[in-house]
Amino acid sequence: MKAKLGVSALVLLFLAGLWLVAAPFAVGYQPRGAAYVDATLNDLWLGGSLTAVSFVALVVYAADALRELARRAKHAES
Repeated sequence: MKAKLGVSALVLLFLAGLWLVAAPFAVGYQPRGAAYVDATLNDLWLGGSLTAVSFVALVVYAADALRELARRAKHAES
């Protein structure tokens, strides 16, 4: 149960980071063709960081889960 809750939280954080990256352009507070405003820079840095950290955590979790499955399969053979 805890694992499902943790993975769900990581997926939500990943999606939130993607939204932060896309929001300045989707909502329209970044003028087209203009230099990035401070709010856009903030969203890009924060969203990019959030997306990257949550993606790395999801990959680490998946690798750990696969390692555990391989360990169980090896013990089942013996």
